[in-house]
Amino acid sequence: MFKKVLSVCMLFAFLTNTFAQENLIINTYNRSSTSLGGNWKYIIDPYENGYYNYRYEPFDQQESPQASAFFMNSKPKDRSDLLEYNFDAVDSLNVPGDWNSQKKELLYYEGTLWYKKSFDYTPAKTPSRQFIYFEASNYKSEVYLNGTKLGTHIGGFTPFNFEITGIVKKKDNFLIVKVDNKRLKEGIPTLNTDWWNYGGLTRDVSLIEIPLNFIQDYFIQLNHENDKQIKGYVKLNGGVISNQKIIINIPDLGIKKEFVTDDRGYVSFEIIADNIRYWSTENPFLYDINIQSKEDEITDQIGFRTIHTKGDQILLNNIPIYLKGISIHEESPMREGRGHSLEDAEQLLQWVQELGCNYIRLAHYPHNEHMIRLADKKGILVWEENPVYWTISWDNPKTYQNAENQLSELIDRDKNRASVIIWSMANETPNVPARNTFLTKLAKYTKSKDPTRLISAALEQSDYQGNKFIRTIDDPFADVVDILSFNQYIGWYDGLPEKCSKIIWKITQNKPVLISEFGGGAKYGLHGDKEERWTEEYQENLYVETLKMLEKIDQLQGFSPWILVDFRSPRRVLPKIQDGWNRKGLISEDGNKKAAFYVLQNFYKNKTSPNKE
Repeated sequence: MFKKVLSVCMLFAFLTNTFAQENLIINTYNRSSTSLGGNWKYIIDPYENGYYNYRYEPFDQQESPQASAFFMNSKPKDRSDLLEYNFDAVDSLNVPGDWNSQKKELLYYEGTLWYKKSFDYTPAKTPSRQFIYFEASNYKSEVYLNGTKLGTHIGGFTPFNFEITGIVKKKDNFLIVKVDNKRLKEGIPTLNTDWWNYGGLTRDVSLIEIPLNFIQDYFIQLNHENDKQIKGYVKLNGGVISNQKIIINIPDLGIKKEFVTDDRGYVSFEIIADNIRYWSTENPFLYDINIQSKEDEITDQIGFRTIHTKGDQILLNNIPIYLKGISIHEESPMREGRGHSLEDAEQLLQWVQELGCNYIRLAHYPHNEHMIRLADKKGILVWEENPVYWTISWDNPKTYQNAENQLSELIDRDKNRASVIIWSMANETPNVPARNTFLTKLAKYTKSKDPTRLISAALEQSDYQGNKFIRTIDDPFADVVDILSFNQYIGWYDGLPEKCSKIIWKITQNKPVLISEFGGGAKYGLHGDKEERWTEEYQENLYVETLKMLEKIDQLQGFSPWILVDFRSPRRVLPKIQDGWNRKGLISEDGNKKAAFYVLQNFYKNKTSPNKE
């Protein structure tokens, strides 16, 4: 049976010497796995000498790859053999972790870097299947095990996996990953961003062992049209997946139901439950849910809640809620570089709760899974964002497919998390026809994949009928989104804080309004009067005036100021003030709270109703 299943699963791989991207394995968070984290050998390869020959032909597309291909991990056969690389003789990087913050010479490096990890592996059970699971790798990753190409992944912030059954050995395995973080015009994100382009295996890499026929995917949420009904599906993967019994067990609800898969290994279900304890920001209750097939079993912690809009209100469990939020970049508060650990997430969300927030905007790309899992436990609502940022190649079909794929992988990972209420399509994109078509198509796809959540995007505001003191949202995509969100920087990029008192807003769409960004920069510890740029007093006054201005918007249902913590950006070069940091944080990069932190904290403390007070 094992050999039959192996041949079905891997025939294509052996014939082509490469694997196609496997569908994502859901909930690896709760599966038994072996981390491959730790020290990995690395070679910097800006000319991609280890990937192309001198005719610029890829080695991995040759029938018999040359020994000079880095992924072959070749050794000299004798002392006269010419070989111009040696993984065993080079330095190491820590995984998970970006390369920029680990080595001074790599701080600004953008290009190809090769990673190599040697390991032994003995399956805990036989027969079984094995997969390599990457939580994220920025940006384009070519993956090889023992000289065999597993596949390619594009996108820097979403998980992916490849099957290695039949390739992994008990001894002397070598996993080699070519990671290329070059910014691309046709990429998602594109060439121009306002955050650091951290390269490398920025999140953990794991080896996962699962049964021959396993539970690949499931979606278990409240029916968004009936809060007494749990609705979803389960999907099996393997050689024997049709007519298989699936048991869904929710002990705290007294539910234990059996279902049978169809020929695709798929079963949808609906379960009536009259006594559901709803997940909320005040009571983030999570049910232990067990899903069992003949060969596999997995448990998840899932909260049940509904999220809707009604006119200009946001309704959580049919009760209006005001979103007291903050924006966050994925940088570690514990050390320099990209955040990835549970400890990073704990510190960031501790500050969020201290600020008085019930909501976070995770910008401008998918963050690590620890953030979402902790938000579930802490009762913090979440906006998750696809990295469609500023101006991209709107007319390029491959660019659209890249955006859709990254969003799809994000939804696959987090669709069972109660905290996630908004999928954001984009940030600060131009109002042009090609962009409108692109984003509308993306929104339609998102709704088809997950109809239980709201859609938004961080749009831009403009003058109303040429009047610079009346602001509005003149954007056809505003008619597509469920929540009207926009960024505004009156008092920072647009005049001084005193201008806030002169601005009024005319919002013509009958939808809830979220201000997805506002704010200004301040260097922690720099003091002066409130009219002096970069001082804490200027930022503090800007928050005071902005909050008074925004409260005049009748449809306002919350905001997520920019930003919780100062973050690295190569765009920010002002000496002695920025020094490579965006200073709009309410907290400095070394954890010190600025004066504006307490302004927002006091506002949230006194804001108890979703209606204007």
